[in-house]
Amino acid sequence: MRELKPWLQLIFKRPVRLFAGGALMFATLLSGLSLLAASGWFITETAIVGLLLAAGTAATINLYVPGGAIRFFAVSRTVFRYLERVYNHDTVLRLLTDIRVALFKGLAGTHGPGRSGLSGAQWLSRLTSDVDALDTLYLRLIAPTALAGLTTMLVLILATVLFDPNTALWLTLVLLAALLVATASVYLATSDLAARQSTRQDDLRTAVIEHIEGFPELTAAGRTGKHAAWLMRQAHQANAEQARVDTRVGWHLAGSHLLIHLAAVLALWLGLALFQAGAITGPVLVLLPIALLGLAEVFAMLPDAFGKLGATMASAARLNRDCRKGQRPQVGAVGELNAGTALQADNITVKYAGYAPLFSHFNLTVSSGERLGVIGHSGSGKSSLADALAGLLPLPHGSLAREACAYLTQKTVLFDDTLRANLLLGAPDASDTELWRILEHMELADRFATEPDRLDTWIGSSGSRLSGGEARRLALARVLLSPAPLVILDEPFTGLDVDTRARIAKRLETLLEGKTLIVLAHGPDALPGTDRVLSLSG
Repeated sequence: MRELKPWLQLIFKRPVRLFAGGALMFATLLSGLSLLAASGWFITETAIVGLLLAAGTAATINLYVPGGAIRFFAVSRTVFRYLERVYNHDTVLRLLTDIRVALFKGLAGTHGPGRSGLSGAQWLSRLTSDVDALDTLYLRLIAPTALAGLTTMLVLILATVLFDPNTALWLTLVLLAALLVATASVYLATSDLAARQSTRQDDLRTAVIEHIEGFPELTAAGRTGKHAAWLMRQAHQANAEQARVDTRVGWHLAGSHLLIHLAAVLALWLGLALFQAGAITGPVLVLLPIALLGLAEVFAMLPDAFGKLGATMASAARLNRDCRKGQRPQVGAVGELNAGTALQADNITVKYAGYAPLFSHFNLTVSSGERLGVIGHSGSGKSSLADALAGLLPLPHGSLAREACAYLTQKTVLFDDTLRANLLLGAPDASDTELWRILEHMELADRFATEPDRLDTWIGSSGSRLSGGEARRLALARVLLSPAPLVILDEPFTGLDVDTRARIAKRLETLLEGKTLIVLAHGPDALPGTDRVLSLSG
């Protein structure tokens, strides 16, 4: 359960909502059990009264109280079921939001090489199936297990009050065995198999996506049929393993139901002795066994949940591992900087794991408010240096201290969202006026002022509705909105014509007033105004 601990802690950050959802589920189950018990009592009572009347014996029955109770429990069960479904599904969506935010924060805490250890297909699996395995953890596992235990305790208390402690003791033993069969026994029988099945499905899902992405190459190599056949064999193996898990879950479900029915028979048998002794009436004798049979609905949810617990733990383990992989080292605090210094790199080494260092014994000091230009030809290590200075690439040697920074990477990254949403990533509290102002500086205001949705214009996947130059200027605008005192720009003018580049470069002097700038480019002509230039080409 260690792998689930961080996600359980996240889930239980909403205790009031979880308690309310559990209370609605409990009210639904209790209404269902009460409906069964009241109906059984009422049917038995009317049958006995009918027999007595047929035998010529005077007998009476109150039709209104039990009839009203049956109607009440029938309506309350429907109402509570509806409220529970609506409320708990909303809860699951909120938990899904919490899990995804926590996951994205964890991924943001890993450096680039750590994230690139997995393919896009594998990340897709992490963000979909593995997250889905966690977001229903409360609704599928935690709440049903707690409610099964609570409902069982209430039925046992009912047995003690209506029958006697001896009956309650025997029923406790049988129901405890049923609970163990439906929970712990299922988990022990399926955990390893379910975990392997989860891993196999993850691998198969990845292989299918890669098959689709690489279909042209497979076709050119004449391997399409063979690779498809291999995928089919993997799918058959996955189906066979899933069938084994389902079979074991089904047997445990049958076993728990058998024990519940055994408990009902036991209650009826022990109750007959009490009935013959005059300790209980006939309707009361029937009430408890029927209530016990109602427990089957509660216990039916457990075997499938515990049968999937092994797979859920495997998903949690993958997410934990990939979020921990290559954790970004902590950059020195602002307080470690000398007065008037924005960035201090001492004897740092810049390298990727498994490769020779790009820079060794590298030292750099940037004063607050300074404009530093870094130039170098393609392959000289500019972007790697920028990643290291921004804290995205871990430093195997040396120390780095800097102020908080905003970083424009060499690759233009835009999200399949609105113009507003992409800009607010740089400054979440920015007003519409501020957004339009920065768009004006980037010469994009006229472009979007004519759009029907203006700031809410959808820019498409990776900014597909924009030209290359427009996308680059939008990414630059997002960085310039940030209040960070240090700004790192890697090739900020990619895709811009000479005239546009010159106008925007001039505006940067005003936009970056009071801030420190480190800008990287291929040559001096691609730099805005700088105080000094560092060449990486020798």
